[in-house]
Amino acid sequence: MDYLMLLAAGRLAGEVLRRVRLGLGAALGGLYACAVFLPGMGFLEQPLCRIAAGVLMTLIAYGGSRHLLRCTLVFFGVSAALGGAIFAVTLLGGQGMTMRGGVFYSGMDLRILLLSAAICYVGLTLVLGRAAGHSLRELRTAEVRLRERKITLTALVDTGNTLTDPVTGRPVLVAEGEKVRALFPPDGGPEPEELRDPAGALARLSAGEEGKRWRLLPYRAVGVSCGLLLALRTDGVRVGETDYGAILVALSPTPVSDGGGYSALIGA
Repeated sequence: MDYLMLLAAGRLAGEVLRRVRLGLGAALGGLYACAVFLPGMGFLEQPLCRIAAGVLMTLIAYGGSRHLLRCTLVFFGVSAALGGAIFAVTLLGGQGMTMRGGVFYSGMDLRILLLSAAICYVGLTLVLGRAAGHSLRELRTAEVRLRERKITLTALVDTGNTLTDPVTGRPVLVAEGEKVRALFPPDGGPEPEELRDPAGALARLSAGEEGKRWRLLPYRAVGVSCGLLLALRTDGVRVGETDYGAILVALSPTPVSDGGGYSALIGA
């Protein structure tokens, strides 16, 4: 339950999702729920302790984010909404509820409660997420192959990223140029300064062994009405469990994240 609430809060707040940190935050919530029943720990039932536990959970899950306050407030809102929904389902099922140690108990079958929680979670994220207008943003491990060479990157999967190959319509992985240099033999790839002049870099690289793999990719971004990125046709890209095949990798001359939490991004 705690994991679902943290996950829903991140999605509704438009925050990058880190599954391990979400799991750690949920684990803290579970430990807190157990600690309430230990001898001499009754003070944990106090409202301030409950609030502190919730804040610590969001700190673990989303600490360091610029949207930490938003995530925290949304988390408490989701907790109230999900708790109210499950309470209503329990009453509609004709089951009473009791309280012990500040925790509500229901005689309803656990499977029904879990199913109700899952349905409520899906409803909250779909309805409220659409109203908030946030895209889903999640970190995944990306593997890029070029002949016998392979590199691993941390990639942001962002449903708001619509950059695609204009020829095939397939998604494009945008990666920091410095992070993909290991794909190329010495003098076989673009220099960092060349990425700021993609047309000039293409002219030089087109004459090399991998000349047919290189191309220019047009893009638009905030403050850029029509820009160009140097792009490479790879032999394979896998992001998380998704195998994208031989898609383009566009090389960015600048970091793609503000805090360095990821070095590549791709649309979902």
